[in-house]
Amino acid sequence: MLNIKIICVGNLKEDFWKEACNEYAKRLSRFANIKIVELAEQNKFDNTERILKEEGCEIIKNLSGHPTLLDVQGKLISSENLAIKIQQDSLCSSELTFVIGGSYGFSQEVKDKVKDKISFGKITLPHNLARVVLLEQLYRAFMINSGSKYHK
Repeated sequence: MLNIKIICVGNLKEDFWKEACNEYAKRLSRFANIKIVELAEQNKFDNTERILKEEGCEIIKNLSGHPTLLDVQGKLISSENLAIKIQQDSLCSSELTFVIGGSYGFSQEVKDKVKDKISFGKITLPHNLARVVLLEQLYRAFMINSGSKYHK
């Protein structure tokens, strides 16, 4: 079974975010093993570059398999193309890692290390919502690949 790791800078504080993520993770569990790794936001520092550097070091430590950044400047991707991407990437690795950055995005070091960058649009999403959207889109991609009518 495919392993999917989601690295998130920041945690879910409100129950409604947790419930939504848990629901999609449960749905996804029939297709893949899901692991969510929450990294602490480094907002204790006043300097944005220091925040990015500290968060970036933790992201890099947790990368494995085939990594992909969720980045507003990444390649725009449709649900259908995400389904294709998952099929193709899973041929190269048994683990796919998706990374959601913190409030300031990603350090240049992370951007240089992870070449694969996708975007769900030009809007900026709070990381709580980005996590729910990612999980839903992963579920949708698996449903597309299985021929389900979930994706109309």
